[in-house]
Amino acid sequence: MKTLLPLLAVGALLLGPLPSGAQQVPERLTPQIFDVTPPSEWVEGPLAGMNVVRRQCRAAPGPELRRRIVDIAIQEWAFFGYPVLDRLNGARLLPASGPQVGPVVFENTTRRAPSPTPEEGARVAASIAGYWAVTPEGRGIVQRQNRRWAEEGPGVRWNAPWSAAFISWVMCEAGLGTSDRFRRAIAHWTYVDQAIHARDGQEGNAGYVAWDIGDRTVEPGDMLCSSRRPVYRSLADRRREMGRGASSHCDIVVEVDEERERILAIGGNVLRAVSLKVLPGRRDPEGGVRATRDSTVPLYAHLKLRAEPIGIRALSESQVLAAVISHRGPLTADATSTRSPVPVPTPRLVTNRGAAVLAALGVVGPWSAGEDR
Repeated sequence: MKTLLPLLAVGALLLGPLPSGAQQVPERLTPQIFDVTPPSEWVEGPLAGMNVVRRQCRAAPGPELRRRIVDIAIQEWAFFGYPVLDRLNGARLLPASGPQVGPVVFENTTRRAPSPTPEEGARVAASIAGYWAVTPEGRGIVQRQNRRWAEEGPGVRWNAPWSAAFISWVMCEAGLGTSDRFRRAIAHWTYVDQAIHARDGQEGNAGYVAWDIGDRTVEPGDMLCSSRRPVYRSLADRRREMGRGASSHCDIVVEVDEERERILAIGGNVLRAVSLKVLPGRRDPEGGVRATRDSTVPLYAHLKLRAEPIGIRALSESQVLAAVISHRGPLTADATSTRSPVPVPTPRLVTNRGAAVLAALGVVGPWSAGEDR
């Protein structure tokens, strides 16, 4: 990752002053600031006529692999408007929508998250299609979605859950781009099985190794996984069904909070967006936090990243997040009039939602003080 902070002043000059009390909805930092190819560049064409573009994943993980995985996930969370699902108390914060966003208000409900508005559906369509594009079956899924868009419009749900596609794209862009390092797939069980094989001494190049929940302390860049059909309680349950399909989900850890005994993790297709989850943890007497399993958070696998450690407060210390929130850097827009028949205001002006969400979560960083609060 390129150093961000020395470039912030330059970015401020490029953007010019923002209206008092308002800021642009988070888009993405340009590759000159943060060297990431946006997922939208993996596809081309308008809504209902989108095609996958042949590209290559990054196949050389750098020395800061953990940092890169975390920052890529964080930037996507910001792009979707900072939604949150707090599994400690059941509260949730839906993705931002509309040209203005008021106070950050969490709600307690078991209702399903609503479908995105046509405007928001159009804005994020190419990004989600780009996540699919890095998977072996992605081309066909995008084509099927084209037919749904043509029939039902940009707010329609995707024809398949895209959480594993999101994880696959993050790993593709982070540097785990070859199948021996990370097996990209449309279902999480594929790379979970690879991590289990790595634990057994096979898959020597695999980026992740599987452990049972609570066996190891959690670090940013690790993944925590749950399953619904069937319900697994441990790796032993999965070992009996290796190679078989399973309905499961994994999230990327971005922060470990020892004081509150909680873990913050980001995943795709949560609240119909890339969302941050608050998960329970247990403080280890020797330092760090271990994940825990209960009836409300049925985790069964901790995928440990084979990479050098970074600080556990990776979200709080993210220069990428600081740059996106402050908007002191040129941003890229993902939706244009050529990509969708639905007009998308670019840029949109909103309250500084990112800083407000992080304040509500008790996450303190460089954005917590200054003129843009």
